[in-house]
Amino acid sequence: MSSILPGFCWKKLESNQVQRDLQMARNELKKKDCTLVTVKNERILFETKASGIRGFLTAVDQLGKNMNGASVADKIVGEAAAQLCVYSKVREVYAVTMSQCAKDLLDKSQTAYEYENLVPHILNMKKTDLCPFEKIVAGSKTPKEAYERLKKAVQSSPS
Repeated sequence: MSSILPGFCWKKLESNQVQRDLQMARNELKKKDCTLVTVKNERILFETKASGIRGFLTAVDQLGKNMNGASVADKIVGEAAAQLCVYSKVREVYAVTMSQCAKDLLDKSQTAYEYENLVPHILNMKKTDLCPFEKIVAGSKTPKEAYERLKKAVQSSPS
């Protein structure tokens, strides 16, 4: 699979419906200053302004199988968020900022994506080290394992 434009990769020509879903998710993300928006069949299924991976985990848990085939717009997509996209069978992803590791994972899983900025790694809030969620999923053999690691870490940490 190769990129047709910098910042874009489509596994195949998607339907107008799917393209509208991703555009709607992207527009809502920016218009409402959300951190995550999930859209399917031109309906917003989930949106949040929560930072970190907690909002994405909430979406996965609340929506369950409804995430399958959905379009997701997220401000930051690193390996942790990409693993959740693959785990929940998201059809396509838009990111304001995407890590190279996330891009590679989405390529490998044949998940379509768009991004504005590609960075080598997602860093912590102080920009002194890798994001703690990236460290948690590092070495995960499957998206399910990554999901379980993230759930455990979020459940054991204060809100």
